[in-house]
Amino acid sequence: MIRRIIHLDLDAFFCAVEELRDPALNGIPFAVGGRPEGRGVVTSASYAARKYGVKSAMPMSRAVRVCPSLKVVSGHYSNYRDYSQQVMSILREASPLVEQISIDEAFLDVSDFNRTGKIIANYLQTQIRDQVGLPSSLGVATNKLVAKIATNVGKASHLGKSYPNAILVIPPGEEASFLAPLPCEALWGVGPKTAARLSEFGIKTIGDIATWPANDLIEKFGRVGEYLSRRSKGIDIRPISTHHDAKSISHESTFHQDLNDEKLLLDKIRSHSKSIAKRLKKSNVVGTTVKLKLRWPDFTTFTRQVTLSHPTDDAVIIFNTAKDLLLKSRKPAMFVRLIGVGITNLQPPIKQLSLWDAPKIDQDKRLENVVNELKMKYGSKSIGTGKEFKKNVFTQLNNAERLN
Repeated sequence: MIRRIIHLDLDAFFCAVEELRDPALNGIPFAVGGRPEGRGVVTSASYAARKYGVKSAMPMSRAVRVCPSLKVVSGHYSNYRDYSQQVMSILREASPLVEQISIDEAFLDVSDFNRTGKIIANYLQTQIRDQVGLPSSLGVATNKLVAKIATNVGKASHLGKSYPNAILVIPPGEEASFLAPLPCEALWGVGPKTAARLSEFGIKTIGDIATWPANDLIEKFGRVGEYLSRRSKGIDIRPISTHHDAKSISHESTFHQDLNDEKLLLDKIRSHSKSIAKRLKKSNVVGTTVKLKLRWPDFTTFTRQVTLSHPTDDAVIIFNTAKDLLLKSRKPAMFVRLIGVGITNLQPPIKQLSLWDAPKIDQDKRLENVVNELKMKYGSKSIGTGKEFKKNVFTQLNNAERLN
């Protein structure tokens, strides 16, 4: 059976939702993101704004300069989640094999359908427009790689003030010929650095990669070379994954002004550590590697990490580890633009409890959480066990006797 994979991308998703919230935004140049007078960046730009050169991740202050009439809209992220869930429900009603890869993107396997890919894509696009009110573009191919690139090419060919609502179908057997004239950067996973290295050898298009000796690509690029050789020919056997496990959990903040107050930096680390611990517990996982991310005023990004001796979901442990990394990595009074905390190497907690142990463990865990909160707020020595208190008292008495 020939596989039939559909890739769906919601066109300028955040902007499309904002237009549903406020129809007055229809057709005008606007961008969702932070304020231009601060350090806001463009999260999403309407197609009218893109005509002026406004792009995602562009500083909002620059976006306003290239498009003086640009309207800046604050994001409504709870609404984005709600609309995304509605769209994904439509996809899952059509096929049980749905892989959501972001808030506005997904793959579907519709190989078993007795309809053409074009008909299925038209149906999904219509359902999403009529039921949810959102525009979408779709690519259809025999695998995920080519389907996603088909979506991108379809959208690029419909650029204008309105949404693309593109559908592009790549027939079986035409994967390589479809990819051949496209630039190397169009190949999923090829970034600017890899593209620049390929260019050094005169490799400009995906077709150039496909005709280059595979052994030489592997010699030059290692495992990436093997990937390039295979994917440039349109080969991708990855299945649709209906279950996605998070590989890491992280939180970060960009400050409106560069910050050098150590107490405020630690407060932000503490806040991030609590949020991470909460998400770990909610997901019933623990992590072993704590990471600290810093960005200096010159936009240089600095990361450090420590692998713990035991996996944890404890906010205090995460905070103390990240705190140590900050104190070791940053010179006193050094300004910081962004700070982030993360934890990786996630795994299920190892617990072996009997039925009778569960209530006691639950009580102990609640007590532990309260103690940790107090330690986070007032310091590690602010509270302890009776045994620790007794030991401290004896130590103080012994010291007093020696002094006397």
